[in-house]
Amino acid sequence: MSQQTARRGGALWALVITSVAGFMAALDNLVVTTALPSIREDLGGGLHDLEWTVSAYTLTFAVLLMFGAALGDRFGRRRLFLAGLAVFTGASAAAAMAPGIDSLIAARAVQGAGAAVMMPLTLTLLTAAVPAAKRGMAYGIWGAVNGLAVASGPLVGGTLTEHISWQWIFWLNVPLGLALLPLARLRLAESHGTGAPLDLPGTLLASGGLFGIVYGLVRGPADGWTGGMVLLGLFTGSALLVAFVLYSIRAKNPMLPMRLFRSRAFSGINAASLLMFLGMFGSIFLLSQYMQGVLGYSPTEAGLRMLPWTGMPMLVAPVAGILADRFGGRPVVAAGLFLQALGLGYMAVVATADASYTAQLPALIISGIGMALFFAPASHLVMSSVRPQEQGIASGANNALREVGGALGIAVMASIFSAQGGYETGQTFVDGMRPALVTGSAVVALAGVAALLIPGHRRTGPQAAPAGPAPVLETASR
Repeated sequence: MSQQTARRGGALWALVITSVAGFMAALDNLVVTTALPSIREDLGGGLHDLEWTVSAYTLTFAVLLMFGAALGDRFGRRRLFLAGLAVFTGASAAAAMAPGIDSLIAARAVQGAGAAVMMPLTLTLLTAAVPAAKRGMAYGIWGAVNGLAVASGPLVGGTLTEHISWQWIFWLNVPLGLALLPLARLRLAESHGTGAPLDLPGTLLASGGLFGIVYGLVRGPADGWTGGMVLLGLFTGSALLVAFVLYSIRAKNPMLPMRLFRSRAFSGINAASLLMFLGMFGSIFLLSQYMQGVLGYSPTEAGLRMLPWTGMPMLVAPVAGILADRFGGRPVVAAGLFLQALGLGYMAVVATADASYTAQLPALIISGIGMALFFAPASHLVMSSVRPQEQGIASGANNALREVGGALGIAVMASIFSAQGGYETGQTFVDGMRPALVTGSAVVALAGVAALLIPGHRRTGPQAAPAGPAPVLETASR
């Protein structure tokens, strides 16, 4: 076997392993939502408990993402990827066998911790395995799989719950995890970051700050935005993040170097990612309920009808990666965000209590193409905006901001919905959903503006590799 063939085989295995692992972690963001009635019937618990079966995962996932990336950089990315995957798989089995609602919530929290270690390292390991000239297409496929997982969570959860049982939402992860563990051990190459000591003060400040903010965002719609614990979480979390920024500016080896944000590319793509997930997560959260509660579709029927939106990344995102390789990521990302904003605005106009699927279809297709154009080039821009040894923490920071954006999107959309409408009738639901979708459309359009502020780049390729010690990475991958 020639060296070139072996290198291609290694890149292909890395793409398969990291894409499947990313799919598992992303899927569990929203997979539980359509199964909550069945979980309540089997395990009992009040509405507050059921909300925590969703929120416990989001909370630990968002809070520990940067910490997981830092651990991988310090102790070995493949080693920590395997550890995170093992924890995630074991916690999935524990969730499936949970005898009560409290044990299910605990298992979900551990699941999120495992995903937080595993998820940011998928991009770093993929980058190390794929030659620079081919990374756009690789990121496209990776982004397509992850985008499909986020958007199809309600469909997968509803279908498994409706036709088998809610436990299979979690059992699904177990064979996938058990298959990936030996493959990752044999097929992925080990790599490290800078080798700097672990930044414990920065880790505690960032994790505590994210915990407070995400906790406040998750609990706000249920407890009220003036609730004591909600305000305490938001204010304390904000104060800790400010302290984290001030500390990181002066620290010798910070977990997240603040100088990264001096780069317009890094700052712009992270702002765009946060705003994109804010608008997209909140919209999917409401539209999945609209199709079931107002239009009368079953969970499976609703998921199938959303496929022109949620399934489009599988078709378009690889093409988007190729376009990003040829023309640069900025125009592709911006075009995708503006199309996503147009699709959400279109849906706000045509949504009624008895809207036909034909009327909704153009909005779903436009949104799907927009989401697909965003995912692949956005990942490419994040990874190419920093030096190779900083790619792990850059990936963790970007994923953390996406998760915070998703939590914020659900909180904001739910608050607008509650203020303008409700669940009483189909019309009151539409009255609340429309202004929420308009808000989501505006936020995603703002993300498009942020993407336009990213500096233009040459076509990616070996000659356009990131500045700094990039040849070291290239030599290692060869």
